Amino acid sequence: MANGMMNKFLHVNLSSKTVEEKPEYNEYMKEYLGGSGVGTKIIYELTKGKDIKTMDAFSPDNLLVIASGAGTGVVGFPSPSRYHVMCTKSPLTGSIGSANSGGAWGYHLKKGGYDGVVFEGKAEGPVYLAVLDGKVEIVDGTDLVGKDVFGKTDALMEKYKDLGYKVSVACVSNAAENGSEMASIMNDYHRAAGRTGVGAVMASKNLLAVVAGGMQTIELADKDAFKVASKEALGKLKENGLTGQGLPAYGTALLVNVINGVGSLPQKNWQFGSSEESDKISGETLAKDHLRKKNPCWGCSIACGRATKVDDGPFAIAETEGPEYESIWAFGNDCGIYDLKPIIMANHLCDQYGLDTISMGSTVACAMELAEKGFIPAGDYAGIDLKFGSGQGLVDAIKAAGQGKTEFGKLLAKGSRRLAKHYGHPELSMEVKGLDMPAYDPRGIKGIGLNYATSNRGGCHVTGYTIAPEIAGLPEQIDRLDYESKPFWVMAFQNLTAMINSSGSCLFTSFALGGPDYANLLNPIMGKSYTGDDMFAIGDKIYCMQRVLMDRMGVEKDTLPDRLLKTPMPEGVSKGEICELDKMLPEYYKLRGWTPDGKVSEEKMKELGI
Repeated sequence: MANGMMNKFLHVNLSSKTVEEKPEYNEYMKEYLGGSGVGTKIIYELTKGKDIKTMDAFSPDNLLVIASGAGTGVVGFPSPSRYHVMCTKSPLTGSIGSANSGGAWGYHLKKGGYDGVVFEGKAEGPVYLAVLDGKVEIVDGTDLVGKDVFGKTDALMEKYKDLGYKVSVACVSNAAENGSEMASIMNDYHRAAGRTGVGAVMASKNLLAVVAGGMQTIELADKDAFKVASKEALGKLKENGLTGQGLPAYGTALLVNVINGVGSLPQKNWQFGSSEESDKISGETLAKDHLRKKNPCWGCSIACGRATKVDDGPFAIAETEGPEYESIWAFGNDCGIYDLKPIIMANHLCDQYGLDTISMGSTVACAMELAEKGFIPAGDYAGIDLKFGSGQGLVDAIKAAGQGKTEFGKLLAKGSRRLAKHYGHPELSMEVKGLDMPAYDPRGIKGIGLNYATSNRGGCHVTGYTIAPEIAGLPEQIDRLDYESKPFWVMAFQNLTAMINSSGSCLFTSFALGGPDYANLLNPIMGKSYTGDDMFAIGDKIYCMQRVLMDRMGVEKDTLPDRLLKTPMPEGVSKGEICELDKMLPEYYKLRGWTPDGKVSEEKMKELGI
């Protein structure tokens, strides 16, 4: 069937070593576009009637779903490289696990002949899955044990090159094998399905990698109509100031100076919101001093990825990738460090160890505040300079977490919530539902605070990126300090994002494209007749289905850290501001058709057919 999909979806039981195709998953793909939508639907259906509230995240029963989207791998689909990872329960949050990645792996999965794969159970020993030109095999992975991301990827790339295959590797690192709860699934060396500890879940199943490649053909329903829609969409991306100029020139780090300028770039574990030194770690400075070349994901015209270097000194490195804006902030402003050299090395190490950069940087920042206030005995972190501003201390802390050889390193690898709780000061962990928040302080940007609080996976900006209208003025400029308009915008962006993360496109395309554009692109791919409203409706259904799963797990209420709710911003452009969440939550729940305590109502479930 020509619909942009391979119409084959795998179900792998690692305990019984069985691999089968599930036709019903193909139907879910058609209904939910793929990606996060199909992952959510599969988990929703397979966990019906089961007790997921008491299930341990590292139980063999925790489902792991890796899925491409309808547009993944389609030449001319805007930024068509994405794949999505879902698991029933995140080890960090106790909520759904969810992460998204680019690079080339999603494309290679479809060229290997499959749209996605569900993993359940646990292998007796270390294994990896090979998906090659329509053939699937569970392969012994003993020789991969203990290798970092680069080591595993090198070994598998070399093996399959010798066998005549051009492949892409998605894998976990030694840190995931050691049980780090912030571990990512890494693909193509430096691309990360980074958040919520999905790599830790994968490693807990003794699954170390998925190798994909092949020469299968992706067929579209109407190639000629798609060419027209593609030309129009790519033209809009080129003409847009962010996707056509800013991101290609400076990458995502162009936001450093922008967010610092509105007093909402969290500094020193969110104690402050700006710094006069932030330009030293900006995208402009990164491009001037460290950029080697652009390094785009497969098929992407935006090309925000950076290949970088550090020429000299203790952090010298000939070539690496990144860091992105969030990583620069986490290792830079949040840790009080204004030197790109240790920041680049810190980012490189997180790629090597397979650690989420946002959670890792936030955990180091939390540790620095705990140490500064005398809450951690100095003997616990002996040999690590846990002072704000110490680049060497940052790098040493990440090495300790990645290698997991010391008790303090193992504690760092569990994230800021567990670290702060261990030392008796949970209030110093800047997280929502256990997931560390990214680089936007909602005291100065109110909508992103509502999004953090209501994000299904925890403290996440890309669940509903209201920075677009609040700061960038896309699709229109709204007041960043206003409360009244934010419930609608947060809901709209969350629904749009759920759809985009299902389609296989990159979220950055939404700076230039809206619901009708995505409908125009997907219709000739899939043979559908979607409208722009349909795109938001699909996202709404996915988002609400995830919330029902959260309710079944008993996930904690929607809120923010007290520091953001009660402590006014001490200085800068947003001085005196707090985030008054209670001014937005009731209207948000009402608009969503949820109950006043944030649960999906029976009426809403009937309306959506879930």
